[in-house]
Amino acid sequence: MAVPTLSPKSSGDPVKSTEAGLFSLPVIVAALGYFVDIYDLLLFGIVRVPSLQDLGLTPDQISTVGASILNWQMGGLLLGGILWGVLGDKRGRLSVLFGSIITYSIANIACGFIKNVTFMDPVTYYALMRFVAGIGLAGELGAGITLVSEILPKEKRAIGTSLVAGIGLSGAVVAYFTVKYFDWQMAFFVGGGLGIGLLLLRVGVVESGMFKDVSEQKDISRGDFFSFFTNANRLGRYLRCIGIGLPTWFVIGILATFSNEFGRAMGITEEIQPGLAIMWCYVGLAVGDLASGFISQELASRKKAVSFLMAIALIFGLVYLFLGIKSATVLYALCLAMGFGIGYWAMFVTIGAEQFGTNLRATAATTVPNMVRGLVIPMTLTYQALKPSLDVINAGAVVGLISFIIGFYAILTIPETHGKDLDYLEE
Repeated sequence: MAVPTLSPKSSGDPVKSTEAGLFSLPVIVAALGYFVDIYDLLLFGIVRVPSLQDLGLTPDQISTVGASILNWQMGGLLLGGILWGVLGDKRGRLSVLFGSIITYSIANIACGFIKNVTFMDPVTYYALMRFVAGIGLAGELGAGITLVSEILPKEKRAIGTSLVAGIGLSGAVVAYFTVKYFDWQMAFFVGGGLGIGLLLLRVGVVESGMFKDVSEQKDISRGDFFSFFTNANRLGRYLRCIGIGLPTWFVIGILATFSNEFGRAMGITEEIQPGLAIMWCYVGLAVGDLASGFISQELASRKKAVSFLMAIALIFGLVYLFLGIKSATVLYALCLAMGFGIGYWAMFVTIGAEQFGTNLRATAATTVPNMVRGLVIPMTLTYQALKPSLDVINAGAVVGLISFIIGFYAILTIPETHGKDLDYLEE
């Protein structure tokens, strides 16, 4: 049960929610942090084919081994989401922002040395480093969105978090062009270097005042992940938060990542580049995320904004799978359109933060998106398992149908949080 906090606010609090503007340092740093996060998160999807080709894998192996390595990365995100989420509520939002970026920066630099590995199988090393990178990448968005949500006034919260995601998602475009103009190894080095450079910028960022207030109350339980499962109402909210995000990673993790397979199944003669499909998907996602905050403000509803965008993603997903497109240009254009439709990612994470009190907020906002990313594992396994009997198109459609049914049910039944005061605790 949510109860209001009765602790007095001291004049020494580092940041008040009414003091921060949309372009304050914490918002800018959170946006740049998410930029680096997205660059590194999507880098494997972009370099999957060329990097595995360089390691001597056949086309069939590139599909199966590539999916396996992606699953290792997503497994790391799932584990890291719990780790960083708990730390965010126990030790503070900033501890996560620093710790996560150090972890994934080192792992990405290590990925640049894959071809030089002789002490173990390079593919196994690749999977292990993507697992470690996944653990690190899990902390960035949830901690950033939580911090921004708590320091901005509620009237600006949706727009602020949309700015973070809209700017951050452009990291996918930079990742694509880095791979295009350099080799895939250099792309990993660049990602690691960007992360380390970002640490210097973060030195001036201060902690959320709401967290500081709660941390001073020693009798308050903070960051208890298992408390999501001890109360039926809280569990229902938590599962719905996860369900809202499923269509986003169906589009990214299945339709865009395996776009080369869908292109062949559609009879497209041109070679489809998954990296380019992912880039266009994220261009649309960035635009959609920027728009989602303003749509939410205009409709005075998180639920209506997300439902509207999710419907757009569904429509263009159906066109992608069943219209019988024969052109690579049209396929990339549909990735752009579907990306816009799933551009409620920041809104979805914001909803996760707004659903829970300050003592569980970072845990929720960090674990929820990473639970969704972790669910890419059963998505890809189901897709791979169904391909032999249903073919590529229908296998993708089955996974998509399940994802969108759950997504629409979750957003239509979750409590509305537009304009909600976040200064409260979970009992």
